Amino acid sequence: MKLFLPGGAGLVGLNLIHQIQNKHPDWELIVVDKKEKSIEIARNLFSNDRISFICEDLNITKDAKWPSLINNCDACVMLQAEIGNTDENQFWYNNVESTLTIIKELKKNNVKRLVHISSSVVNSVSNDQYTLTKRKQEEIVKTEWKDPIILCPTLMFGWFDRKHLGWLAKFMKKFLVFPIPGNGRFIRQPLYVGDFCKVIISCLLDYKLVGVYEISGLEKISYITLMKLLRKTVNAKTFMINLPIPIFGFLLQIWAVFTFKPAFTKSQLKALTAGDQFEILDWPKIFKVDHTPVKKAFEITFKDKKFSNIDIPF
Repeated sequence: MKLFLPGGAGLVGLNLIHQIQNKHPDWELIVVDKKEKSIEIARNLFSNDRISFICEDLNITKDAKWPSLINNCDACVMLQAEIGNTDENQFWYNNVESTLTIIKELKKNNVKRLVHISSSVVNSVSNDQYTLTKRKQEEIVKTEWKDPIILCPTLMFGWFDRKHLGWLAKFMKKFLVFPIPGNGRFIRQPLYVGDFCKVIISCLLDYKLVGVYEISGLEKISYITLMKLLRKTVNAKTFMINLPIPIFGFLLQIWAVFTFKPAFTKSQLKALTAGDQFEILDWPKIFKVDHTPVKKAFEITFKDKKFSNIDIPF
């Protein structure tokens, strides 16, 4: 199988490459990402003659390598996404415009199968730029591609997580105090990226799978309970304190002044505390994969000797 992975040097892409390399070493991968340091890390970890790593902007096709390299690919797993940025224009550029460009090239190059990685936020109460552009992205895929498969995962964690739980684990180990927004009792449904990658591979192997699927974490856990489990797993000594949500949001605004791409933004805080709970689909049965309990997945994520200490830059 020849596979195109736009945005393939991020959390899902790197874990997917790892699984494919182990389970399907004969597959040919075309990995394109505009983050040079991430591509360099990916190349050092997984480089072989079956994988091509290209550092290019997916919105640019003139004089670019990637459009010709994807000719006659069997499938594309569309991974590119802007998740957090203080420049709101980047959400439209990376989530919407890139999708239009990629689909145009997929059609031109006779790519047969499209697996689009959407997000559970498209069905949430959130109304930030990430949510709005992910909804638009999904609408484009449904309109422009016949019989795509669209996967909508909840909050993911695992190896190479530079945001979310990966970043929080590093914060815990560095600081004596760890702030919790509000009472911390809002429900989370964390999804282990290793399980999600198994779902993606099932979609690549079974073309009968089409439509939209909510891929939620099967365990509903309060945020405060999740943070305590994380603290225990990484053996951090940090002390947790509860902060009123408005104060927490104000501190995030101040932080955003000093960093162009913060790991956590005020809009993400709103999404975190909105109280969304997503449908739990029996995806292990549908996609014929095993589910990894959160506690075991934490052990794999944060204690692996090879991958747990690899830092993916922002």
